[in-house]
Amino acid sequence: MRSVGCARLYGLRALSDLPAASNGGSTMSAMEEQPVKPMYAPAPPPPAHYPQQQVVGYGQQPQYMAPQHPTQYGVAPHGRPLGPVGKVRSTWAVLGLSIITLGIYSLYYHFATHEEMKQHSGEGVGGAVGLVLYIFTLGLVTPFVFPNEVGNLYAQQGRPRPVSATTGLWVLLGWMIVIGPLVWLIKTNGALNAYWRSMGAR
Repeated sequence: MRSVGCARLYGLRALSDLPAASNGGSTMSAMEEQPVKPMYAPAPPPPAHYPQQQVVGYGQQPQYMAPQHPTQYGVAPHGRPLGPVGKVRSTWAVLGLSIITLGIYSLYYHFATHEEMKQHSGEGVGGAVGLVLYIFTLGLVTPFVFPNEVGNLYAQQGRPRPVSATTGLWVLLGWMIVIGPLVWLIKTNGALNAYWRSMGAR
């Protein structure tokens, strides 16, 4: 009888402990349902101006994309656009044709060269004005204007002037010895041809 009573007593104690166990289970399940907060905040993304690394496979070299910067186009050296390149003319051909045509080719030569320099650099008197100066001043102004414009072509590119307006003194002071105008033509036309060749002319 004592053993039966003890069993009943232990059974009642076990039944009384069931709610506590169930409450503990519900408490554990409630804790499991709550989201786990991270201990550290995620790192912010890198700024946009830094190069971004591409995702590559195993064994490949990583490549970095350089930041994009605006690029200016259409700006020529020294901030000046250049037009078409002129024609290279042999000095001896110019001299020979001018003599054979009794000076008619020299008219064409001065018109063409002045116009080519005007079209190329955007500066100068141009073909029509250059021809008028050559005719109505009897060739006294052209020996100074022509080498000055040739020298300006070099100066626009930051290069030293091989000829200038003072080169015209070969014509003004050297006409009495005949060789003066020839020296002027060799120096001036040679400098113009050298410039056109430096620009790609042949």
